[in-house]
Amino acid sequence: MPAPRNDFKAALAVGERQIGCWLGLANPYTAELMGTAGFDWLLIDGEHAPNDLRSIMAQLQVLEASPSHSVVRLPVGETWMIKQVLDIGAQNLLVPMVESAEQAAQLVRAVRYPPKGVRGVGAALARASKFSGIPDYLTTANDEICLLVQVENRAGLAALDGILALDGIDGVFIGPSDLAADMGHIGKPSTQEVHDAIADAVARIKEAGKAAGILATDPETAAKYAGLGVTFLAVGLDVTLLAGAARKLATQYKG
Repeated sequence: MPAPRNDFKAALAVGERQIGCWLGLANPYTAELMGTAGFDWLLIDGEHAPNDLRSIMAQLQVLEASPSHSVVRLPVGETWMIKQVLDIGAQNLLVPMVESAEQAAQLVRAVRYPPKGVRGVGAALARASKFSGIPDYLTTANDEICLLVQVENRAGLAALDGILALDGIDGVFIGPSDLAADMGHIGKPSTQEVHDAIADAVARIKEAGKAAGILATDPETAAKYAGLGVTFLAVGLDVTLLAGAARKLATQYKG
């Protein structure tokens, strides 16, 4: 029996747009709720949300029963962190702040077992292999891992073509907020200069045959990015959805 088929990776490979949402509340109960909403993918955020290995695992567990695919964003692209997250069952990883082809190449090696990579062989202990219940896990897992890298500054854009040339990179996610800040427009990702840089990056990603991704929390901006041809598009965050609805309700009744 092989590793589970990664339908999210397969959808990206054929250019099928996937609509997603961020999970920043770091709670399996709210993750389970979000899994009923109908999103194609849900991102468990380990970079800016208060998640650790156990809370990420708990959210992976509850989302397995939902139609939404789980994507885990690590705080940094450390090989040992990648190993742990893969072993708890993540198949889709997003790694932030990738700035060079060399860095991206190391990430590719980190998600693959030897001899193609450096992922530690500990599948007997891992829920990824159903605790040795998948006899062919070691020989089939490499092909089902989806590696997405985040390009979010000028250094990353300068290195983009080299990153895209690597086998093993399934997609590139553009971080508009960090990119805007690095370009001198902090808090203003809709600035024309930033938009032009994003449009150029998305075109290059598509030309290379990779999936382009981005986050947009308002419909107008999301429509612009969709028009550029973004394949995996996040359209909201659970934190701001709850905060916005709560504040609106309080204002409604308190005047």
